[in-house]
Amino acid sequence: MELVDQHTKSIMEGCKQRARDAGLSFQDESLEYIVTNRDLLDLTPKNMIPTLYDYWVHDVEVLRERGRYELYPNNPFETVINTRPAISFYNDNNPDWLNVMIFYHVLAHIDFFQNNHFFRHTWDYDFTSQALADKRLIASLRARHGRWVDYVIEFARGIDNLVDYHGLLSRRHRTAVNQPSPKVNFYFDVFLQQIQKMKTSAFMEEIERFNTCIRDCGEMCEETFFADTAKTYPEFEAIYQKQGDKSPVQKQDLLLYLLENSEFLNRDENKWMQSILHVVRKTSLYFQPQIRTKIMNEGWASYWHEKLFLADDRICSHEVEFARVNAKVTSLPRVGINPYALGLRLFQDIEQRADKGQLSWEFQQLADQQQRRDYDRKLGRGRESIFTLRENYCDFMFINQFVDQDFVDHHQLFVTEKTLNQQRMVWEYRVGSRRAEDYRQMLLASLYHPPHIVINNDNGDGTLRLKHTFEGKQLVRDYITGTMLGLEYLWGNPVELETHEASPAPPAEAGKPREIKWQRVRYRMHNRELKRETMGTV
Repeated sequence: MELVDQHTKSIMEGCKQRARDAGLSFQDESLEYIVTNRDLLDLTPKNMIPTLYDYWVHDVEVLRERGRYELYPNNPFETVINTRPAISFYNDNNPDWLNVMIFYHVLAHIDFFQNNHFFRHTWDYDFTSQALADKRLIASLRARHGRWVDYVIEFARGIDNLVDYHGLLSRRHRTAVNQPSPKVNFYFDVFLQQIQKMKTSAFMEEIERFNTCIRDCGEMCEETFFADTAKTYPEFEAIYQKQGDKSPVQKQDLLLYLLENSEFLNRDENKWMQSILHVVRKTSLYFQPQIRTKIMNEGWASYWHEKLFLADDRICSHEVEFARVNAKVTSLPRVGINPYALGLRLFQDIEQRADKGQLSWEFQQLADQQQRRDYDRKLGRGRESIFTLRENYCDFMFINQFVDQDFVDHHQLFVTEKTLNQQRMVWEYRVGSRRAEDYRQMLLASLYHPPHIVINNDNGDGTLRLKHTFEGKQLVRDYITGTMLGLEYLWGNPVELETHEASPAPPAEAGKPREIKWQRVRYRMHNRELKRETMGTV
């Protein structure tokens, strides 16, 4: 692995200037390295961070990727990581015209990393330097404690998706001036959602009303807000006085909870384990936004490498090669999802709609297809709109708002159904639905969505009690035993988990789908023995 030569670096600097002229924003410094495909195989298990701590699973992943590469050789174009300065890796056999296209793609990624608010907590430090310090720390611990270090890493990584990422973002966006009081938190988190069971639309209206009070009333915002609230909910004040100070605080960051409350980890002889949990948690939080913005990030980079390279005079005589490479990256598959293609077309579609004013409420009310096709207010706000999305949206918001029937029809998208042909013993695919609701649901189901686990530990008997907020999908039972075994070790006492699972159901009748009935289940891990208890059907 070595830095690119001066000729290639000058190409990158020229691309930076053209990208900035087009509106992209990023820091001046960046590092570009030349690597082989074998180097990329070694870096991939570490999320392309060369300085990430060593762990035996990384070695297994490297061996697996090398075996796969022997069967299916491939030539990745680039990889870029969100560090300070940004680091990107390239193959050593790229021609100059291809590097121009790839550099535009990389610069758009860097622009996304450094301007999207879901990456806000990564802007303050250089992760590669922090990772190197963490690697040295774990190496020193491994020299003293041996294999127990790997056990603790494994136990911690079994729950490293249960970190309060959105809570971290919320705290980052708040200042001491506008920090809500306990009364405001109780009103929105408990009274409206748990007692009133308010619908989402009405809940959002209440949030907007509170924000309006902050803008208009300043320091008197809470008094004004609750004075108006008393007209609609006169009982709120009495409920708050009775329950407000007694309502349990439901924690959602399991790793942080263990660090702060585990008597086992806080013993003097075990405090070295806390360092490992801190490293695992910090690493997980750093990569959370990349997992949650995959479609937007790749779509944004594909949008800009296409737009900027087509306007670059260095494409001359390379149009055919560019078309071939670009098609491989941004073609829409008939089966499956290509985040590059989907994100690119969504950004292009949104830009065109915003230029015509088709993102307005007035347009959404039109039912006539001809009127919808001819609607054009010539607002010219397309570029402004996609930059706003780049700054404020994640994949869920992006898909949920903009994948509508017009988008699905325009790109001829559909949901496929896979069935087994019993006679020929082959899988067959057919069009299952062309409805936007079904296609959007398929996309949302493919997004990263860790289980919502709430910690409720008020009994004081030493048992760690976890409750899985059921969202229509059960936990993977194969992982429950190992995860709870690790939790019991880190907690030092029994651990209970309450969740929902599909109950055994009779075979479905001919022509009718099988009905799924859910039952509440409690798992208890004590002395490395797991017990399962059924608590009744839902």
